[in-house]
Amino acid sequence: MKKRFCVWRMGAAIIFSLVLIALSMGTAGAWEPSKPVEFIVPAGTGGGADVMARFISPLISKYNLSPQPFIVINKSGGAGGEGFMYVKGKARDPHTIIITLDNLFTTPLSTGLPFNWRDMTPVARLALDYFVLWANEEAPYKTAKEYLDAVKKAPGKFMMGGTGTAQEDQIITVQMEQLFGVKFGYVPFKGGGTVAVELVGKHVNSTVNNPAEAVSHWKAKRLKALATIDHERIKLPLWDTIPTMKEATGMDMSYLMLRGIFAAPGITKEQQEYYLGVMKKVTETQEWQKYISDMGLKGAFLTGPDYIKWLEEKEKITKDLMAKGGLLKK
Repeated sequence: MKKRFCVWRMGAAIIFSLVLIALSMGTAGAWEPSKPVEFIVPAGTGGGADVMARFISPLISKYNLSPQPFIVINKSGGAGGEGFMYVKGKARDPHTIIITLDNLFTTPLSTGLPFNWRDMTPVARLALDYFVLWANEEAPYKTAKEYLDAVKKAPGKFMMGGTGTAQEDQIITVQMEQLFGVKFGYVPFKGGGTVAVELVGKHVNSTVNNPAEAVSHWKAKRLKALATIDHERIKLPLWDTIPTMKEATGMDMSYLMLRGIFAAPGITKEQQEYYLGVMKKVTETQEWQKYISDMGLKGAFLTGPDYIKWLEEKEKITKDLMAKGGLLKK
């Protein structure tokens, strides 16, 4: 009996040890970055993507969401093509991620760049970004209708500043031209931050900057918000005071932009899930909630097959809009 009990104890001990080993192996085997993560921004400094990346990076460190820092690197050349091709070339490198905006679609469609969003690993959609029609605070126009009526009377005289050529700002400008029967002179700049500064300096007459790119100038009463370019008002404090384009002019138009995360191509499912987990935790912080409110963003976290489906639909819509505006590569 005693011998049988000893055998049972020995067997139980072995099983318990194997369970502990399995558990420890599972924990120890969970992938984490082993060196600093390159956090690529395919746009210039001061723009919406740059501002967001530089907000996320220290938040990851603050909450110890990664054993390694996320280092923000701007690669804005070629309307962001430099950044996209860089990440595409980092196949199977799990230490490279990129924050994306709509140049994810517009740059290859307008330039013929040998790149498509499918060349990278989708991680998550963090938010959607609005666009606002802005004018200098000292401009005589009190409403979007007053401004567009003036533009209509002087075709090509009024300058619309925007980020890049054949990018989302120009797409929206073309939409506006077609909807209201007006004609702007379009002036491209390297980044959204620069665009806002050019409007403050009265070097252009208007912009369609994202809220985050112009908010500091708006609060300082250097710029005025004429209309939100969406079907609904931005449902956030302060931002909800801006009328929609339909409310301001009687004509409806909308354009929302992606703020998403991709990783290098060919990384493992485990590595992809790691970044998904980090970004999910970022969006659950109080700081993030305050950030999207302050910057006028629409929280819209999305992953997996739903994210892929959304990207496919967004790509088609963008291509159709660019075709109507004559912005596709010929």
